Amino acid sequence: MADTGGISFLRTTRGAYPVLYGPGRSSGRRQQVLRSSPGDRVALIGAGVTLHNCLAAAEELAREGVPARVIDLYSVKPLDVAALREASAVTGGRLLVAEDHHPEGGIGGAVLEALALEARPPRVVQCAVRELPGSGTPEELMEAAGISAGRIAAAARELLRDGGA
Repeated sequence: MADTGGISFLRTTRGAYPVLYGPGRSSGRRQQVLRSSPGDRVALIGAGVTLHNCLAAAEELAREGVPARVIDLYSVKPLDVAALREASAVTGGRLLVAEDHHPEGGIGGAVLEALALEARPPRVVQCAVRELPGSGTPEELMEAAGISAGRIAAAARELLRDGGA
């Protein structure tokens, strides 16, 4: 952020999550593809806590024989549109975005906007918080909001049943 001109925003999580990137990681890309194969059937896109849930959902889907790409979309501006296009092409246009806040103005909206004018726009499903949260453990709140690993995997299965784009 120190090397970026203009306004920056940094969001951190409260939980103790596994470290995904070591110190010295450098990438010109604004997204990181953490899991991929040429046979991916759906792409799971998250950031922060939902990225960890996407990774867990991808594991759950893999046990069922469904390969899933996982993208860390940690920067919404600028987006790595090429990585999103590639994910859409490989998965037949099946993208699922998981975010731990309301869908308006979030990463799902950024993905939709970036790919809206494609010749074959992808089908983008948004798992996001749609009601005011209550009290509970982080796991209970993510389950209630529909952004737990199990709920992300279920939404991915539904996207696959519906046929995607």
